[in-house]
Order: sequence, then structure tokens, then C-alpha cells
Amino acid sequence: MHRSGQRQPGQQSEPRTRRGGAVRPLSIAPMMDHTDRYMRVFLRQLTRHTLLYTEMVHANAVIHGDRDRLLGHSPEEHPLAIQLGGDDPVALAEAARIAADWGYDEVNLNVGCPSERVQTGRFGACLMAVPDEVARMVEAMRAAVELPVTVKHRIGIDDRDSYQDMVRFVRTVAAAGCDRFTVHARKAWLTGLSPRENRTIPPLRYPEVFQLKREFPELAIEINGGVRSLAAVRELLDQVDAVMIGRAAVDDPYLLAAADSEIFGQPGPIRTRHQVAEATIPWLESMVAQGVPFHCIARHMINLFAGRRGAAIWRRTLGGQPRPDDPVRLVREALARIPE
Repeated sequence: MHRSGQRQPGQQSEPRTRRGGAVRPLSIAPMMDHTDRYMRVFLRQLTRHTLLYTEMVHANAVIHGDRDRLLGHSPEEHPLAIQLGGDDPVALAEAARIAADWGYDEVNLNVGCPSERVQTGRFGACLMAVPDEVARMVEAMRAAVELPVTVKHRIGIDDRDSYQDMVRFVRTVAAAGCDRFTVHARKAWLTGLSPRENRTIPPLRYPEVFQLKREFPELAIEINGGVRSLAAVRELLDQVDAVMIGRAAVDDPYLLAAADSEIFGQPGPIRTRHQVAEATIPWLESMVAQGVPFHCIARHMINLFAGRRGAAIWRRTLGGQPRPDDPVRLVREALARIPE
């Protein structure tokens, strides 16, 4: 798991988005403190085809930081996109080149995060105010790599949140060759709301994203925000090319168990929650043997039984012992206490 995910010469990745194939209809949003390598491997026990993302990584960190820690991933995590933050086209292009060398399938630019820390660094949602600059960033990254280069953004920011404001942003960035626009269907307030409040207080505005797709049928448009079920995904796919699920995948990861069959049309049995837990045990054992703390993995598994009998037992058992003597036995004993 701690080995890099670098692609060997001649090795083929999963199908691409616009540059090399159809857009994947379902993805899991990049989420800070959540979508690390351990969550991604856990989610692969539920869905093989859903596009996964890293947490946001600043371009300068990719260039100057610990690349194994920041970029390392396992082959089973693909299809896998990296989300970059930054505002310097040169640095973003270099970071994209590095990500391509490490075997990522897509490079995504964050133009949606409203946190004060991100704004201080002049990246994230505040970049919606300068679409020409975002276009230069996309153009630089596209020139640097053959991977799809995509952008995740908001409906708008502060008082620049009209539909026409969004159209101007999308039209400008599309001219630079953006391969897909993932639209969080809420505006962002850059001051006055926390990042968490910005995920819930501004109202969802799905119709404007639908209208964007109708106005730009040639563009790949993905919608994000408030999606809590595969039934909602199927309904939204009547209007847009793809759907991104965020916090619901943290709160109830098992909702993804039927994604491969219901969204991607792939035949095969759907694993039960018990089977998913059993499937993680060899990986858990391997990771702990390599020195990965148990809680780094268990925190992503803790909601596997959300809404089911035994969920509280599972949460207490996995969350109550951050350094158990025998993690595998602990998981098996918790599993035995939960009805099939």
C-alpha cells in the first residue's frame, strides 16, 4: 500500500473521460480528511467502476513534498483522479506531470473550496472571480499531460452567483479545453460561512446545472451536492452526464454496493455488508503488519452498518480501541455480533 502507484511502461489505465472515452457516470467527491488511500481501498470493496479522488493536494506540495505520502496509491484504487489546488499555471502544469508519472487517470482543479485557508493561498472557490486565469491554468495542464484535465467549481460565489456568471466562467474555461465541469450546485459565501456551512446553508440549485447542460450539450457536465442515494443518481443522469456523491459515501458507504450493477450496468452479485467486511480483512491485516495504525483504516469502515441492527456495536468496537492487540480478531468478533 505504501508503494507508489507509478504506471509501468506499456501499462494501460482505466478508460479515460473526454480525452479518451466516455465520462464515468458516477464519482465520489474529493473530501479533505476522508478520501485518503485507506478510504479509497475500502470503497473498492463496494464498487469497482466508480471514479475515486484523492483529497485536495496543493501543487507546491506535489512538487516539493513527500510524494509517496501524498501521491502513493494501490493498483486497485483505479480509476483514480488527483485533485490539485493552486493558482500558478507553471506549478500546476508541473504537478500534473508528476501526477501523470505516478499513474493517475485524471487531474482535477479545485475551484470550489471556500475555506479561509484556501482563499489566503488564492485558490479554490475564489478563482471563480477570475475565469481567464483559470483558463490559463487549464491550458497549461492540458499542454503538460495527456490525461483529462477537469474542473470542480460552484454555481457562483458571493454576489457573483447568477446563471450568466456561471455561463461566463464555463464558456471561458471550456475554450481552454477543460474535459469535464463538476458543478457543486450551491453558491459559496467566501466570508461569513464555514466550509461545513457552505455545504448545507446555500440552497441547492439543480435546475441551473440542468440548464447549463442544455445550453452546452457538447460539454461534459457533472452535478454534485445533496445526492444521498443511487435512486437520486439515476434520476439526475436524465439531465446531466455524471453525478458526484460526497458526504453520503462517508455517512453510509454501503449505498455504493449496487453502483456497478445499477449505474454501470455490470453484472454480478452485490456483496452483503458482512461480505464487504470480510473482504477487507486480508488488506487490514497487511496494512497493520506494515505499521499502519488500525484507526486509520477503521475510521472509514465505521459506518458500514449505518441504519442496520448492530450498527452501534460495530461503531463502538471499531472506534473504541485505536490500537488493539489483534485488529483482525477485533473485527471478526464485532462481525459475529451483528445479525446477517
